[in-house]
Amino acid sequence: MSSHGDPIPMTSSACGPLSGVAEVPGDKSISHRSLILGAMAVGETTITGLLEGQDVLDTGKAMQAFGAEVINHGGGSWSVHGVGVGGFAEPDQVIDCGNSGTGVRLIMGAMATSPISVTFTGDASLNGRPMARVTDPLALFGCQAVGRAGGRLPMTLVGAADPVPVRYTVPVPSAQVKSAVLLAGLNAPGETVVIEEEATRDHTERMLAGFGAEISTEVTEEGRVITLKGQPELKPQHIDVPRDPSSAAFPVCAALIVPGSDVLVPNIGLNPTRAGLFTTLREMGADLVYENEREEGGEPVADLRARFSPDLKGIEVPAERAASMIDEYPVLSVVASFASGETHMPGVKELRVKESDRIDAMAVGLRAAGVTVEDGPDWWTVTGLGHGNVPGGVTCASHLDHRIAMSFLVMGMATQKPMSVDDGGPIATSFPIFEALMGGLGADIQRGG
Repeated sequence: MSSHGDPIPMTSSACGPLSGVAEVPGDKSISHRSLILGAMAVGETTITGLLEGQDVLDTGKAMQAFGAEVINHGGGSWSVHGVGVGGFAEPDQVIDCGNSGTGVRLIMGAMATSPISVTFTGDASLNGRPMARVTDPLALFGCQAVGRAGGRLPMTLVGAADPVPVRYTVPVPSAQVKSAVLLAGLNAPGETVVIEEEATRDHTERMLAGFGAEISTEVTEEGRVITLKGQPELKPQHIDVPRDPSSAAFPVCAALIVPGSDVLVPNIGLNPTRAGLFTTLREMGADLVYENEREEGGEPVADLRARFSPDLKGIEVPAERAASMIDEYPVLSVVASFASGETHMPGVKELRVKESDRIDAMAVGLRAAGVTVEDGPDWWTVTGLGHGNVPGGVTCASHLDHRIAMSFLVMGMATQKPMSVDDGGPIATSFPIFEALMGGLGADIQRGG
């Protein structure tokens, strides 16, 4: 069952060449953060290009519940009248974050150092995901959390009335955990320090600096040491959200495996902490080029041109690259199915605690479709069959996971027999125009069992 209604079965069949311009939605990570930091600034923040998927809309509703004025002006243009750091009001109702792990964890961090009590919940998928990885460091500030067994939602957080600054080493690479601690540190006195041994997406640090926070990053023997001075007055900003590289992954990967394809995906954010997939695809021999490289709003941006690549080769994906492409491994595994040889993907244990166990979900579906997959606790290997040799012809479980659903639908565009998913409804959480956009390029995706 999808996160917001009845299941929506979908089937994708082999199609002719994909061609045209793929205008993918705004970046989800930056969209979440722009609403949250806009709510913590004093004055009006304006946003263009906001991703209007359900995940981000749920974050906007949460900021309204905390007392900010959030206005949708249409066409991806929004404004947020913020209440300032420490200015959050206690919500009257439970905060429902739907399917969004990013949303709930960032919001928990933002409210953890205000003297308010907030109860969080979500859909069945989100309520099954572990929250201790965030609530444990937030407890160091003085925030208390009470939830279901295993640190799961629904959960009530009681923010610290007298927060103290924290020095915290992130135990696993996670931009969500790092960001939650930094957002909590905004309303703590003194300096909050976060240390990460492996670099993760740095949108929070870039955006905090843009809003006027005193924040610095130093690379030491400990890793990346991020220091934030607490209790600033954040200044409202105008944010032009770049297009989401995680969404761009789907038309790009589809173009690489469908014969004759030539697709342009404009205005894609190429933050080095997010662009690992595109680097990996090029190492596999993909015809993928960056055009019109530039910088917008402190983020590197380019237009991506992807063309059919019949001679893809399996590779060893460096483990240290995992954090920069963690959400893209499902669709990478699809591309690897059409390559020749083994694609080995180590250092990916984080995939087991996403919206679903993404390694297991993809491995089960790929095997059913005729592809050999081996996997362990933090690695998996896909043995490709080469272009034109992947059988397909099965229905795969999406496990309430948008990226699993989209990955198998991309796969069906080049398999010998159609590929189906039991529920494509969750796609709306991150990429609500996926069907229309892919259909406009020439894909054949149909609804119905």
